[in-house]
Amino acid sequence: MEQKQGKILIVDDNEDLLKAAKMHLKRHFAQVDIEKNPEAIPALMNNEDYDVILLDMNFTKDVSSGSEGYYWLERILQLDPSAVVVLITAYGDIQMAVRAIKAGATDFVLKPWENEKLLATLFSAMRLRESRDVIENLKNKNHEINQALNDRYSEIIGQSTAMHKIFQTIDRVAKTDANVLILGENGTGKELIARAIHRNSARKNENFVSVDLGSITETLFESELFGHKKGAFTDAKEDRAGRFELANGGTLFLDEIGNLSLQLQAKLLTVIQNRKVSRVGSNKDTPVDIRLICATNMPLYEMVKENRFRQDLLYRINTIEIEIPSLRDRFEDIPLLASHFLKHYAQKYDKQVNRISEAAMARMHKHPWPGNIRELQHSIERAIILSTSSVLQPEDFNFAQSSSSREDSNLSLEQYNLEEVEKLLIRKVLKKYNGNITQAASELGLTRSSLYRRLEKYGL
Repeated sequence: MEQKQGKILIVDDNEDLLKAAKMHLKRHFAQVDIEKNPEAIPALMNNEDYDVILLDMNFTKDVSSGSEGYYWLERILQLDPSAVVVLITAYGDIQMAVRAIKAGATDFVLKPWENEKLLATLFSAMRLRESRDVIENLKNKNHEINQALNDRYSEIIGQSTAMHKIFQTIDRVAKTDANVLILGENGTGKELIARAIHRNSARKNENFVSVDLGSITETLFESELFGHKKGAFTDAKEDRAGRFELANGGTLFLDEIGNLSLQLQAKLLTVIQNRKVSRVGSNKDTPVDIRLICATNMPLYEMVKENRFRQDLLYRINTIEIEIPSLRDRFEDIPLLASHFLKHYAQKYDKQVNRISEAAMARMHKHPWPGNIRELQHSIERAIILSTSSVLQPEDFNFAQSSSSREDSNLSLEQYNLEEVEKLLIRKVLKKYNGNITQAASELGLTRSSLYRRLEKYGL
């Protein structure tokens, strides 16, 4: 036997109607409560979470105008904005029904009702309540996820002069809706800064949507950012909102914007200018209200001179620029950062590691940290995992290999034969462009296929 579900509240001054309705409905719903006096509604709603409230339009004080019903409808929706209310009256007409729906009622039935029709109305109303609950739960979960992410980025660690200037800029910029461009090497914390701006803005309770443009292929660019309609292409099984729509009302963070081709830059520029998106497969424009923050480790101004980045797009996204210093330019922050990561990973891996030795800290200050804060973070995590002592020593870190690599990079080219020089140059240019084959090939004056052949030849 199927288990009955749903809680129904019926409020009507006709006692015979209440008893008859309860007798009929209790066979179909898990709980049916009845009440003659509408004054009891607040107390009843405080004690129970009803799926549907069946509310009379007219009580003894007011025989036919329906004003009491409208009053209690308003009170119910004040107590629970997601409440599902079905109004009933013996004096219904089209105008009263329209007014009731506009006032927030879900449906409208007339007395005397047909039992089957009443059941169908209540089941439909209950499904609506379930849908509202699902949507509300999704919103709450999304808010909690965003809150958790923001908490992860709640502390930007640093006391250096360079970081204090960034803090001041964030304070001034966050309160506006100005577009922000964040510049800095990989691992300097560009997303951390973007989240700090969002967290301190008027949009902090809305979505923060992060997009890594470097990981999106050209064929999926429009679908990912602007959305698509079902059937727009082979794998479009259903309608899907793009990142711009998901960020509506909040902040959109476009990371690695320097990796976009000129064609994709043009498409992005159009949307930023018009603040409207059109899903792939649709001609309908959807307005979007976003705070735009972009970031890159690429030299955009040089790329503009080389016609690799659109100047008009650059001027659209860089109303405010924030350049994050590399870790080697803020060495005084290393002890703070190291201490933070030490506590975090010691707790995560349940290791009794509580200190970094002076020798290890001195070695940290000599290391160039090409991977910046991310490299420091991973170095400490690795050291804690492998350490057998409560104090981290220089040998717990992988400094020797890093030093060797640095020495190799500074060796004079006269020490190499032609192939070794080429191998060294390819490695350096690939590192400069973070493995981007197209940009590395362009820098070296090679085609992509020529560069791939050399990579295979040298085992890079």
